[in-house]
Amino acid sequence: MTTNPSLVQNQPVTSAVPPWWKGAAIYQVYPRSFADSNGDGIGDLAGITARLDYIASLGVDAIWLSPFYPSPMDDFGYDIADYCGVDPIFGNLADFDALVARAHALGLKVTTDLVFAHTSDQHAWFAASRASKDNARADWYVWADAKADGSPPTNWQSVFGGPAWTWDARRGQYYMHNFLGTQPQLNVHNRAVQDALLDVVRFWLDRGVDGFRIDAINFAMHDPEMRDNPPAPPSNKVRTRPFDFQQKIYNQSHPDIPLFLERIRALTDQYDGSFTVAEVGGDDAVREMKLFTAGVNRLNSAYGFDFLYADRLTPQLVREAAQQWPDAPGIGWPSWAFENHDAPRAVSRWTPDGVDPAAFARMKMALLCALRGNIILYNGEELGLDQVEIPFELVKDPEARKNWPLTLSRDGARTPLPWAAGEEHAGFSAADPWLPLGPAHRELAVDRQQDDDRSLLNLTRRLVALRAAHPALRLGRDARWVAAGDLLGFDRIAGNQHLRCLFNLGGKAIDLAAHGADGVVLLALNGADPTILPPCGALWLEIEGTY
Repeated sequence: MTTNPSLVQNQPVTSAVPPWWKGAAIYQVYPRSFADSNGDGIGDLAGITARLDYIASLGVDAIWLSPFYPSPMDDFGYDIADYCGVDPIFGNLADFDALVARAHALGLKVTTDLVFAHTSDQHAWFAASRASKDNARADWYVWADAKADGSPPTNWQSVFGGPAWTWDARRGQYYMHNFLGTQPQLNVHNRAVQDALLDVVRFWLDRGVDGFRIDAINFAMHDPEMRDNPPAPPSNKVRTRPFDFQQKIYNQSHPDIPLFLERIRALTDQYDGSFTVAEVGGDDAVREMKLFTAGVNRLNSAYGFDFLYADRLTPQLVREAAQQWPDAPGIGWPSWAFENHDAPRAVSRWTPDGVDPAAFARMKMALLCALRGNIILYNGEELGLDQVEIPFELVKDPEARKNWPLTLSRDGARTPLPWAAGEEHAGFSAADPWLPLGPAHRELAVDRQQDDDRSLLNLTRRLVALRAAHPALRLGRDARWVAAGDLLGFDRIAGNQHLRCLFNLGGKAIDLAAHGADGVVLLALNGADPTILPPCGALWLEIEGTY
């Protein structure tokens, strides 16, 4: 197995300097589970700061911090009670400032999560809004009268199960929530609400933040006419929530959302080098992602769930996802993630039967690093962590508790990062962690992989370096797609640099005689060479001449 590819230095393909985020590798940090500095079993900002040298050693361009704001933690930070603070379990604003300063000193950009579709019901805005129908913030959330029979205003259902409406006796009305009942929906149609959210963006940019991932932004605006959603067409898929029985037309995805995004972009453009990426899920995600990133006055990038919930990794899936984002005028720049805090670990979902998960993890990382767009690595992905089975009595995920056992707990991808195999709790904390450590994770600890040249950790460092060193990988277009059986192939081209990337996503060897595998080998994994791709083999070749 070759896991020490040589780096080939190339001149830039254009004199124009692209923005730092274009083609970037971004490392997602889930703060609760990354590193605990104060021994309470929960990760914190100081713990992240202490480990920033590790993140920088991966060669990534930026970090993305999942929410650290004050929150009752009903949805573990995605229910924000104060957009401009730090929850005490994570530290304080001084800790955040220290994190940003250290990251910048290491050459890392800092991006954070913004949740603009809803807040916590503990937010001061909601306390004011529910107090009366005629105060200054009365229309900052989505309120509606009951039907004549007392039932909710519409048939809309929440993502986490049950109606998307909760009765509030103080106002004598229902308030809307697309997620938990403690996550009331902001009325982002309201210009004053937009102005307040823009003030949040400005607050963090002024503290040195370099960009934002905007969570569930397609949920930010509802249909003011309060029309019922139509039923979803018949499906062979198991439906575990009432939400799955509807076409989500009127509770989300309002056509005015891009106009709000243009206001965000106009503000972020006032700060040199700022970056915005939308998270977009749902039945119409690709159209919405393109809409939210179209032209030059909306968000810089978007990513969806093409891979995050896919049961299998197939050549057809990769080709179809990538070809939805052609290098064409007016088409936005994609971002890709195989794992995150909401989805099961990819090694557990995708490793073919009879294949070594470690070999699959190597090939998977090579594939991610070869894709056109930004790539997002979720903490622990570089170690090959698998999904952890969390017993019901320890489950924290509110959706999993509500729909147990039909909804797979997100907790299994949120377990603590193992830093030192021989230390208590694998070096994550001196106390019992908030979620149990994965039983197989101690052997995958950072200190076990750090000095092993054959480890996934060190391979990840080399792959990210290769991506950064080759304009075709970071910025080039793609071409010549092959998706035949388990064989995936595509070319990456920029100027006079032409690379061919080949992957075996299955468990049987593939003869490459018919697939033009000629050129200088930049990367060969799991026994691959220009004649054959063993199971989970990967090959990157530099081709002479232009395409």
